[in-house]
Amino acid sequence: MRSRIRSRIADVLLATMLAGCWQGAAAAYPDRPLRVIVPFAPGGNVDLTMRAIAPGLTDLLSRNIIIDNRGGAGGAVGAEIVATSPADGYTLLFGSTGLLTIAPAVSTKLRYDPVKDFEAINLVSNVPVVMLVPASSSAKTVKEFVAFAKSRGELTMGSSGNFSTGRLAGELFQSITATRFTHIPYKGASLAILDLLGGRIDVMFDQISSALGHVRGGKVRVLGVNATTRSPELPDIPTMKEAGVSGVEAGTFTAMLAPAKTPKAIVMRLNEDMNKVMKTPAVQQNFAKYSAEVIGTTPAASQAFIKDEIEKWRKVVKAANIKDE
Repeated sequence: MRSRIRSRIADVLLATMLAGCWQGAAAAYPDRPLRVIVPFAPGGNVDLTMRAIAPGLTDLLSRNIIIDNRGGAGGAVGAEIVATSPADGYTLLFGSTGLLTIAPAVSTKLRYDPVKDFEAINLVSNVPVVMLVPASSSAKTVKEFVAFAKSRGELTMGSSGNFSTGRLAGELFQSITATRFTHIPYKGASLAILDLLGGRIDVMFDQISSALGHVRGGKVRVLGVNATTRSPELPDIPTMKEAGVSGVEAGTFTAMLAPAKTPKAIVMRLNEDMNKVMKTPAVQQNFAKYSAEVIGTTPAASQAFIKDEIEKWRKVVKAANIKDE
C-alpha cells in the first residue's frame, strides 16, 4: 500500500513539474521565428490566405513568420513534416479542406491523421460552394432543377477532380434529393466551367470564387449557396436550405494546426492572436478579394469541426462508392 502511495505521489510530482515546464515555455513563447508549412505551391488560394494574416501575426508575436511552401502528394508531404515536428509551437501547418477532411475520408493510405497527429489552433476562412447550371438551363431554382433531374432520369455533373470538394458536394446533394448525375471529372475547375458555359454538362458544384466572373457576366446561373448564410458576393441567391434542400453545406476552408501535444497555453496564445488579426479591416478586405469568409473560433471548436467534416465526407464517399485509385 505504501509503495503504491509513494508511486502515486511521484506521478503527481512529475505531472506538476511537467506542467510547470510547459507553462514556463509558454510564458517565454515565442523566442525565435515561427515556421508555417503551407503544403501547396506559392500563389494558390491557401498560400495567399496565409500570407494575408502573416504580417499581423508577426506584429502580435514580435517574431518573424517564415512561410515554407512544401507542395507534393496533395499536401500530404507538408502535413507529414509538421506531424513529426517537435510539439513546441515553432512549426505549424496551414491546411485546407482536401488535406484535412476529404483525403482522410477517401484514403486509408495516409501517413498522417488530421485529428490524432495535430492540435487544431483556428479555423481561418471558408469559400462556399455554389450550385451552378448553364445560363440556358430551364431551371431557375433548386426545386425546379430537382424536378427536372428526376424527370430526365440522369444528368451530367462536372467537377475539378474525382476527390474535389465540388464533386463530393454534388454527391451529397444527390443523396439528399434522390437525384442521379453522371460524374465527369476535369483537370481543374476552369475546364469544367467552360463545358458548363457551352451546355455540355448540366450542373456543377464549385467554390464561388471560381465562378463569380462567369455569374456576373450572365454566362452561368447560381441556383443556391451551400452555406448556412447568404454570400455577400451574391446576396440575392438563397442558401440551399432556403431553397428547400437542407444538410448540403460545403466549402473550401483553411485552418492553422500544430503538432499533437503542443502545450495548451501556446495553442491558446496563437488562437487569440489569430482571432485579433482576422478582425482587422485589412485582412477582411483581403479575404473578400477571394470571396472568402473570415471564420475565427476556438481550438476545441476547430478540432470538432475537422472531425465532424471527416465523418460527413466519409459517409458520402461510402454511399457514392468513391475509390482511392
